[in-house]
Amino acid sequence: MRSTRVTLYDIKPDTFDEVVSQAKAGMVPLFEQSPGFVSYGVAQMDKATFVSLSTWETRAQADAAAAKAADWVKTNSRDRFALRETYIGDLAIDIRDRKPAEITH
Repeated sequence: MRSTRVTLYDIKPDTFDEVVSQAKAGMVPLFEQSPGFVSYGVAQMDKATFVSLSTWETRAQADAAAAKAADWVKTNSRDRFALRETYIGDLAIDIRDRKPAEITH
């Protein structure tokens, strides 16, 4: 059963675009090269919070991704963002959009 990883991050105001660029350059390749990777996305929730969403083929792969992401954040956050909380769960419904969403940031 597929699993999803949902992580909340605290962010300094007005740095979201910079963090997104950094994630595209670093986190995206890290996840894409990881076993079981299905999808990844980032969304700003408000000026002080963003969420990272990733889907994996198995719970073990989602757990491994959470560890990789935490290490990446420690190395790359530059005090602009900090991991607040991570949740991992099995997907009860998994409907995939056939067309990727356009990134607006």
